[in-house]
Amino acid sequence: MFEQLTQLAQQFGVESVVKNNAIPNEHNEAVMTEASSSIISGLQKIVSEGGADQLAGLFQGKNAQDSSNPVVQKLTEQLTSSLGEKFGINNETASGVAESLIPQILGSLVNKAKDPNDSSFQISDIIGAISGNSRQDAGIMEAISKYGGQFGLDQNADGKVDISDAMSAVTKKSGGLGSILGKLFGK
Repeated sequence: MFEQLTQLAQQFGVESVVKNNAIPNEHNEAVMTEASSSIISGLQKIVSEGGADQLAGLFQGKNAQDSSNPVVQKLTEQLTSSLGEKFGINNETASGVAESLIPQILGSLVNKAKDPNDSSFQISDIIGAISGNSRQDAGIMEAISKYGGQFGLDQNADGKVDISDAMSAVTKKSGGLGSILGKLFGK
């Protein structure tokens, strides 16, 4: 997943990083890589602090590009800090880069993860990248169950998202979000 995020950072970083005279050219690649790693580590931190609902909410709506979204705010703050510490970029420039990159990358990530015709990002890959232990996996799965109907994950229309839905999705080989649950449950 890190490689795909880095590709998104490179795609969206042309204006905010490459064409930004305040960022030395020798740091362009590293700044975009830092944006990718900052997203993963930031999402890991949000989940470890009990923010699985926030993460599920991010994938629920079209608010991934909204700078007032708490997830976007946390990731933007983290990247701003990291750019200052690692590259000596002043706070105003670092903040501008983060405020540009984070919403664009997250918006694209969410749209790709929700698009059944785009297999470049799967929710299972995202969950795997951000959850390091089964307790976090359980929290994320609880959030997915809570919001799963809105994702179209309730395959058998029983009002809940569970292993039955995963099996149904795997049986249908529907791809997209349905197969993600199959992967999550190892089926």
